[in-house]
Amino acid sequence: MKTIYVLDCGGQYCHLLASRIRRHEAFSAVVPCEISAEDLSDACGVIISGGPQSVFEESSPRVDSKIWSLPVPLLGICYGCQMMCQDLGGIVKNSDHGEYGAAELHCTVETNGLIPSGKRVVWMSHRDIVTRLPDGMETIATTEHSPHAAVKLIGKPVFGVQFHPEVRHTSDGEKILGNFVDLCQARGSWRPENFLQVQIKNIATRVLESDTDENKEQPSKKKAKLTRKKKAVFMLVSGGVDSTVAFAMIAKALPAERVRGLYVDTGMMRLDESRTVRESLEQAGLGAGLSCVDASERFLTALDGVTAPEVKRRIIGREFINVQRDECAKLLHENDEYEWLLGQGTIYPDTIESGGKRDSSGSNRKADVIKTHHNRVAEIDALLEQGLVLEPLSELYKDEVRAVGEQLGLPHKMVWRQPFPGPGLGVRLLCCDAEDNHLLTVNSMATLRDQAVALLSQPEWQVHVPPLKSVGCQGDARTYRHFAVLTKYRQDWDEIATAATRLVNGHDDLNRVVISLKTNDSIEVHQGFSLTDSPPHTVTKSRLDILRRADHIATTFLADNGHLNNIWQCPVVMAPLKPTHLTSASNKEVIILRPVDSTEAMTAAFSRLPIPILHELAARLLEHLSDHVADVFYDVTNKPPGTIEWE
Repeated sequence: MKTIYVLDCGGQYCHLLASRIRRHEAFSAVVPCEISAEDLSDACGVIISGGPQSVFEESSPRVDSKIWSLPVPLLGICYGCQMMCQDLGGIVKNSDHGEYGAAELHCTVETNGLIPSGKRVVWMSHRDIVTRLPDGMETIATTEHSPHAAVKLIGKPVFGVQFHPEVRHTSDGEKILGNFVDLCQARGSWRPENFLQVQIKNIATRVLESDTDENKEQPSKKKAKLTRKKKAVFMLVSGGVDSTVAFAMIAKALPAERVRGLYVDTGMMRLDESRTVRESLEQAGLGAGLSCVDASERFLTALDGVTAPEVKRRIIGREFINVQRDECAKLLHENDEYEWLLGQGTIYPDTIESGGKRDSSGSNRKADVIKTHHNRVAEIDALLEQGLVLEPLSELYKDEVRAVGEQLGLPHKMVWRQPFPGPGLGVRLLCCDAEDNHLLTVNSMATLRDQAVALLSQPEWQVHVPPLKSVGCQGDARTYRHFAVLTKYRQDWDEIATAATRLVNGHDDLNRVVISLKTNDSIEVHQGFSLTDSPPHTVTKSRLDILRRADHIATTFLADNGHLNNIWQCPVVMAPLKPTHLTSASNKEVIILRPVDSTEAMTAAFSRLPIPILHELAARLLEHLSDHVADVFYDVTNKPPGTIEWE
């Protein structure tokens, strides 16, 4: 079969490339970047992915140099483009100005075989740039900060692009990849319709092949019964689209007695979440064999005193496994006929953002850790190594999962429900200890603020940098950096977006920008923000209850005003910050609204909701939560550089 190979250099979007190629009915496969050129004998095209490292680092991934001479079309993306240029004699250097998120691409060679002519918005995530091309290579497109944003070997179908055509937010990205597929003459070599049937067959084969063969002929010519147990699947179900689709697939593939579902109330769910999930699963015909466990006290006890985002995520993942083991033990006590596999609704972004650890198909990944998903903690990795995990969706993205859900006949409302993280509100409740070494001193806060002000071209705007950090994704690597708050700004989304891009791209210590929805109309000079009093600020029931109310107020308001269905995901976050001018006795915090537009969660753009509507929403939050909330922020950061969730 004609195959377009994607060489994995550790990029966050590596597998997304393979998925996007398949949309053009071409078969694609992800392989390690160190694969030999000889092992690509059936290739009709090769793509070299992005990655989190710099090409001039000794430990950076490299490809077989013979690959650059293969007689098939080649496409290097981001890191892959830089490596191609360096290996062929060009020069790559670290730039003093990064490009994260949107950039305007100018096509300089109209007929190049890959990129359509004209201007378009592309998605960037890099700081290194190509400064000199190899001999025989020409520039076919540029951006403001990338003089060689797209390049081509003269006379050959060998291309390099600094941007990411595979992500939704690159205009004409699908067209660019489709052009590459056509150069490879691979269109029509693969059809996506058989995925569901193949996976259902694979599930049945894996689980039912262990059934006892009571009539197997033994060497002694006597009948004997094998003693190994039959397998069954114990599925963790959250009510979200991923776990629901996986649960439905497994239930379709196996007899009812071989499938059990478990919903765990962690105490970090949204208002009425548990009741809604139970009712939805029952209405979808998945209520049989479903157990619901209230483990809120267990989770909150385990999180007591913890503030670090990664530690929180790992504790939550560990407790999920502990609850699953306890419930499995009960099943074994009642009926020890089966060996129980753990079923999960893991999708590919969960794996890649967790550092690309092994998935249930046995593949190993090499990406940088952005955030550890609850289904990718060490305990899960150990079960994966033992072959005790079943993940039928682990190679798919969110948009592909929704398509499978539709094929399964699940209710439209359930399939298109907004994503909600497995750790729940636990990763939307920012935590901080006054002793944390990442806190800024008063002097360093002022310095960082002054540097941020210098990056803005609008002198009447005000910007502040609070003593708190958030998780970001820049250059395919995890960042944990401060964010900027615009307290005075012109209420124009284009100007706000430009300012946010300028702040993050121009400052190494920032990965996110928000606007204050309360302070913009104030005539006084804002004094900035400080930590809420009485640290440490950890995951507690009282803080979760406030966040639950804020989330309910925000989502209900947006739904009533006809905006919620136009948002891909709408995280509501709470952070232990207050305006500096408030009295020392104040324990008020800030609410952060994070609506985004996306398709597969690997990239996202902040939602440009009507600003008057946002001010109305902020006023409602401040009115109903007046004893607890001091300000309302709106996140204006794309992904990259900011992750969708704050932790």
